[in-house]
Amino acid sequence: MSTSKKAAVLGASGYTGVEVIRLIQNHPKIEVAALTGHSRAGERAGDVFANISHLNLPDLQDWNDVDWSNIDVAFACLPHGASQETIAQILPKVETVIDLSADFRLRDPELYAATYGRPHNFTSLLDEAVYGLSEWAIEDLKGAELVACPGCFPTCSLLPLLPLLEKDLIDAKSLPISAITGVTGAGRKATLGLSFTELAEGAQAYGVGAHRHAPEIDQIIKRISGQDSCVTMTPHLVPLNRGMITTTVVTLRAGKTVADLRNAMLARYTNSSFISVLDEGEVPQTRHVRGSNRCHMNVFDNRTPNTAIVVAVIDNLTKGSSGQALQNYNLSQGWDETLGLTGLALFP
Repeated sequence: MSTSKKAAVLGASGYTGVEVIRLIQNHPKIEVAALTGHSRAGERAGDVFANISHLNLPDLQDWNDVDWSNIDVAFACLPHGASQETIAQILPKVETVIDLSADFRLRDPELYAATYGRPHNFTSLLDEAVYGLSEWAIEDLKGAELVACPGCFPTCSLLPLLPLLEKDLIDAKSLPISAITGVTGAGRKATLGLSFTELAEGAQAYGVGAHRHAPEIDQIIKRISGQDSCVTMTPHLVPLNRGMITTTVVTLRAGKTVADLRNAMLARYTNSSFISVLDEGEVPQTRHVRGSNRCHMNVFDNRTPNTAIVVAVIDNLTKGSSGQALQNYNLSQGWDETLGLTGLALFP
């Protein structure tokens, strides 16, 4: 008899859903038992994504038609708003729900409503959800039943900044974050602005001054460091399929140096399975983490006195979403966090 955990992937017709499917294929303790996709119900998985057509996968179905008695874990790759409605109904039926949407990231329901333009209808679950920034939530994730996976921008921003904030080496009130992301972060739905001729050979800022991931970053900075912050995050969309880079100019506390910042990063991540603090002077590049669950980071001197420049890269679909989701599930089960996630970056 198989002892594998049976997984349902909700929203399997989207990019994060198929990324979960891809990663599970290399996981020794999980098998895909159900796939859902409301608009593609009844279709073969291989007809939705040709790259998985050779796999023996169940057809897509509506989530209401899933035999939940046969499911141990649900990876919810659903749109914001829709996710909370579905999760509230399936959570009592499964051991674990790993939510890749934003619906359980923000603890304050009023902040959620202001940020996402809709009310949160299941506020009792907000305190139950574990915020799954994996490397900073290892103990909290043990036995977790509901995990809120961070957004891609918060992941790429917080991983390099938290060691510095935790040690009070930098000022939390001065954190201008400039970010660049690939197109898959916008999802698979066809829109004019994401078509080839509209996007190719160009770059554009969006969500300027009001990106919805900024409150999420503030929340975690407060939780980890005790400091209040109001980050300025400016994302930019470029014609990449995968990839994300964040660059943050940080203000040093009095008497602190770039060497202190680097040492804090190394102290926190030297034994990390997925995070690399690069050699001094080496600049992180998105191509070096593409398709992997890795994060590369570094810190640099700046010509402006008492400041430094922090740079980090991830794959927005993997470490920024589906890979971190699988890492969180591994940790919730007490397994090796690297199960299913040891693949090298795709290079060139």
